[in-house]
Amino acid sequence: MGEINAQGGGDKKGKVRSKKASTKIDMTPMVDLAFLLLTFFMLATTFSKPQTMEITMPEKPKKEEQQPLVNEKKVLTLILGKNDRIFWYVGITNPKVEIANFSANGIRKVLLQKNQEIRNMIVLIKPDDTSNYKNMVDILDEMTISNIQRYALVDITPVEKELIKNLN
Repeated sequence: MGEINAQGGGDKKGKVRSKKASTKIDMTPMVDLAFLLLTFFMLATTFSKPQTMEITMPEKPKKEEQQPLVNEKKVLTLILGKNDRIFWYVGITNPKVEIANFSANGIRKVLLQKNQEIRNMIVLIKPDDTSNYKNMVDILDEMTISNIQRYALVDITPVEKELIKNLN
């Protein structure tokens, strides 16, 4: 604990002065307490688990198998562009491209409306080279919020690149 060491002064003739003592504090118990507290808090806390999103990816088709045919009226295509813009259209041939954003009145409203109109709708998500990773995560969140069960991540075609290039 606290200990006082007194140094002896020599016998001087004259005035008698009080002896000045230096203090020495033993820090060993403080270090022990610090390590005990550190150990306690490390063992008592729960570490945060990383949040992950589960995506079920289909198996790659064999060369002999053909891709399943889909009615084009049931396909909604979302093209992720730059500046948080989403270009979307229904169908495959002669698309009428419209623009939305990530707000509640943007793509979420479109997804909810089209999900009610089109039974067994399939959403094709096509990120452009100018889109960012945050947009991809946001659109996957929107799929979960809108309760859309069937969606796929697909590469963007050169024709679609020209479509959105003209709208920018």
